[in-house]
Amino acid sequence: MNIAQNIAAAGLDRILTMEVVRVTERAAVAAARLRGRGDEKAADQVAVDAMRQELNRLAIKGTVVIGEGERDEAPMLYIGEEVGTGKGPAVDIALDPLEGTTICAKNLPNALAVIAIAEKGSLLFAPDVYMDKIAIGPGYPEDLIDIDASPAENLANLAKAKGVAVSDVTACILDRPRHARLIEAVRATGAAIRLIGDGDVAGVIHTTDPDETGIDIYLGTGGAPEGVLAAAALRCTGGQMLGRLILDTPEKVARAQKMGISDPKRIYRAQDMARGDVLFAATGVTDGNLLDGVKFGRTFVTTHTIVLRSSSRTVREIKARHQDLDKF
Repeated sequence: MNIAQNIAAAGLDRILTMEVVRVTERAAVAAARLRGRGDEKAADQVAVDAMRQELNRLAIKGTVVIGEGERDEAPMLYIGEEVGTGKGPAVDIALDPLEGTTICAKNLPNALAVIAIAEKGSLLFAPDVYMDKIAIGPGYPEDLIDIDASPAENLANLAKAKGVAVSDVTACILDRPRHARLIEAVRATGAAIRLIGDGDVAGVIHTTDPDETGIDIYLGTGGAPEGVLAAAALRCTGGQMLGRLILDTPEKVARAQKMGISDPKRIYRAQDMARGDVLFAATGVTDGNLLDGVKFGRTFVTTHTIVLRSSSRTVREIKARHQDLDKF
């Protein structure tokens, strides 16, 4: 590694590991003020505004590769937007200022503010289409899961590796009509299912700590951008994930090709979607299995964040009490 690369790598570690926490904290607090108000768009917009403002304070040359949409669809934090002061390392950014807009609007569990940062060219430039996903946490043999295997095969292999019966395994699945057959197949094995209404980034992350969350495996289809964010988290914890874009129309194939994807049937591993040194942070907006939501006191605000780094497999859990309310 040459001197320039050493400086860039050090900058990614030294500056961003803690600074990135402020980014998700600001977005989470902004969104939390609109919890339970029934207005998904308003909650998302304030989270976007807060996250963008904080990102532009970071000493980075950042490019949003997973954002709120393409430039014509999103006025802020769109794919390709440049953020940061422009005076630091060049980085790719994947973000979701409010993962689980419906969850927040209804004040249900597991809404998050999420961001992943990696060295330039390291994050998959994924179109906003569905992705077929399967994920498990750390500590299992490589290639234990297979995206083309049946749910019964994957659950049996996971149970065997864990040393338990299939009936002691719990799968997390988005509660969607498209998953009816998948749900039926999983239940036929005797495994339990945790159905979630939204928030499949949180669903995948929950596999990293099944003792705490009760979730062993994530199955089903969800957004490809969320898949990249989840892959970034798993890169930092050692979990396994496989994903395949669902490009089932000529228009989707063309969009994917425009974003540099030449093989529409490729199966991506977590390390293909988030390469190199990756930082990931998530702050709870509403209470959940892994993170507490934002709490508003009379003279303070509390936040609960995890920040992860892939190269060191460091997991930091930060419970912060903010008494300078003007910063929000």
